[in-house]
This record gives sequence, C-alpha cells and structure tokens, in this order.
Amino acid sequence: MEYRFLGDSGLKVSALSFGAWVTFGSQLNEEKAAECMHAAWDAGVNFFDNAEVYANGVAEEIMGAVLAKSGWKRSDYVVSTKIFWGGEGPNDRGLSRKHVVEGTDAALARLGLDYVDLIFCHRADLHTPVEETVRAMNHVIDQGKALYWGTSEWPGERILDAYHIARRERLIPPLMEQPQYNLLHRDRVEREYAPLYERIGLGTTIWSPLASGLLTGKYNDGIPPGTRSTLEGYEWLQSRLAGENVEEKIEKVRRLTMIAEELDCTMAQLALAWCLTNPHVSTAITGASRPEQVKENMQAMEVVEHLTPEFLDRIEEVVANRPEPEADWR
Repeated sequence: MEYRFLGDSGLKVSALSFGAWVTFGSQLNEEKAAECMHAAWDAGVNFFDNAEVYANGVAEEIMGAVLAKSGWKRSDYVVSTKIFWGGEGPNDRGLSRKHVVEGTDAALARLGLDYVDLIFCHRADLHTPVEETVRAMNHVIDQGKALYWGTSEWPGERILDAYHIARRERLIPPLMEQPQYNLLHRDRVEREYAPLYERIGLGTTIWSPLASGLLTGKYNDGIPPGTRSTLEGYEWLQSRLAGENVEEKIEKVRRLTMIAEELDCTMAQLALAWCLTNPHVSTAITGASRPEQVKENMQAMEVVEHLTPEFLDRIEEVVANRPEPEADWR
C-alpha cells in the first residue's frame, strides 16, 4: 500500500481506502462489514469513509461496532463522516451551525468515537452563509470532535470563498474535497479544481472510482442477474452517470477491458490504478459487498506502475474526454 499526504497537511491516508456508501446497512450487516473492513485493513488500508446519511445512520453504527471490536489502535486508522442530510426535521439538514454541531455529536455517538479524523460538508448549502459553516466547522475542530474539515461536491468558487473567509477570520480552512472521479467523470477534478491544488493545498478523497460498477466491466455483456439494474434496467445507471448515454459508456468499457487484459488485470483494477496516476488524488474510496472484492480492488496498487505513458495514451484515445487543463472561474 502507498500512503499519500492529504493535501497540504501532515496526515497520510492509504491511496486506496474503504467506504460504507451503498453497502453498509443494506447489503452488509455487521459480520459481513467486519470481513470486508478486515480484508481492507490487511491490505494496508487506513482510511474508512462514512456519512450521517448512509443507511440513515445505520452505516455509522455498523462501522463503529466493527472498529470497537477490531483491536486496532485509534492512532492507526482514519475515519470520516459527512454532514448535510441528518433527518427530516427543519434543522436536521444543511450546514447551519445548529446542524453541524448536533449532526457531529450524533455521528460520533453512532460511531462510538470521541472524534473523527475528517469531517465533510456533504454538499454546498445555498441557504446558509459560507461564513456560518466555516465558523461551525472551526468550532467542531476546536472542541476536539474532528481533526480536519473539508467539502464534498462543492463548486470550486465556493471552496475558495470558504478558504478566504477562514484566513481572514483566522479560522481553520477546508483541507480536502470529496468529488466523484473516474475514467468517465473527470471535469471537476481535472479542470474546475485545478487552481486549488497549489493555491490552497487542496487534497481529494475521490468517490465512485468505478462509476457505480460500470467500470468493473460487469455490464459489458448486458445486465447481470442479481444486480440493482436487473429490476430497473439501465435507468439506475443513467441516474448515476451524467453525460453520455449508458450504451456509449459501456462500449468504451468494452474497449478498455481489452487494455486491461493486456496488462493481465481486471477492468476494475485498471480503473482504480488510472485514478491513482493523478497526483492530486489523495485516496480513492472503494466499496465492496464481499472480502474477495476488497482483495481484488487492493491489487490495483500493483497495476499503477505498469501504466506507462503508452498505455495512458491508449486509454485517453478510448475515453476521449480529457477536459481543458484549467478552469476559468478564478
């Protein structure tokens, strides 16, 4: 496993990490979640991602129970949660000071932890002033309930606003962003955030590196039985994947699969390895419903070194979606 600094900080996170989204509390109970988390840990993963909204808090309860029984030193692992969708009440959503503080306390109670290492603003709250959110996050850190704070799927301009407010008021600025990033979804990470990596030292903890399963190649020959798409056709995938239609993307994955075969790896391993060739990716969050999937994903670390410029150029020819190098909003 490789360990990378999270943005402009001294914190190191495993290049591949493990998250609770989709699986914990729906596909995985505590026993199965423990098997997957231990498989990730054995492979060198030290970062485990979660959110208050995942399975309506059950995902945090499951992860907390696994951590409590793991025997791992607290200083050896990094845990995150994300705040925005905490319930149905009028103050249970968003990034007001009230919900940030109360949502953090509730998440810690479910996780059974005194603090999380990372806390994210799960989306931008257009109804709450950025300064209120910055001050609330600073308060959470000052209280020892989190060590670093960041954003998830925020516009680049809003991240920069938060950074400048924090610097002006001598508060702690956001350190990291959690955006979607994969071979089929690249613009925000490679273009919109480009000015922020050097300017404010932004780190990234990317989600959906396998594009909701599309980049595993499991849809290359049609919809496999037993998947979510069996019941909903390609509509579920289409809702997760903006831009080109699903069939066009599947054709690209078929061509990428041939490159993976040349590299003697799976399509999933190729997709994960490609993400890690971007130096601005601090960690790629993986998910799995079986420990065997975890082990397969972790082997992507061995593929990274084989992605020579020649192979990267061939991948670019297939996906044909390289964004402009820099955003113009700054």
